[in-house]
Amino acid sequence: MEKRASSNRDILFEVHSIICVRVGTTERYWRYVVETKHPESFSDVEEAVEKAKNTLQNPEIVVKERIEPSVHLYYKRFARYFICVVAKHLNGRDI
Repeated sequence: MEKRASSNRDILFEVHSIICVRVGTTERYWRYVVETKHPESFSDVEEAVEKAKNTLQNPEIVVKERIEPSVHLYYKRFARYFICVVAKHLNGRDI
């Protein structure tokens, strides 16, 4: 897994999504997602990171949020369930 420091934030990952937008997250925000927002969804955190990256790069569908158009929802099926990765497109601004 590639990591790099940017503006005193440790980037956990950054990928180019299927719609040619750079998407990533910081280690701090990822911890918030897996420990606070959705702890029931993450038994293997490393596997979850890989699935999130895969979903961003190879989704089955991408939906633009109606209320906040900079937010996109990327969906991909894994076995019996879908993963939804919610990404706010920052238009070139750093994570």
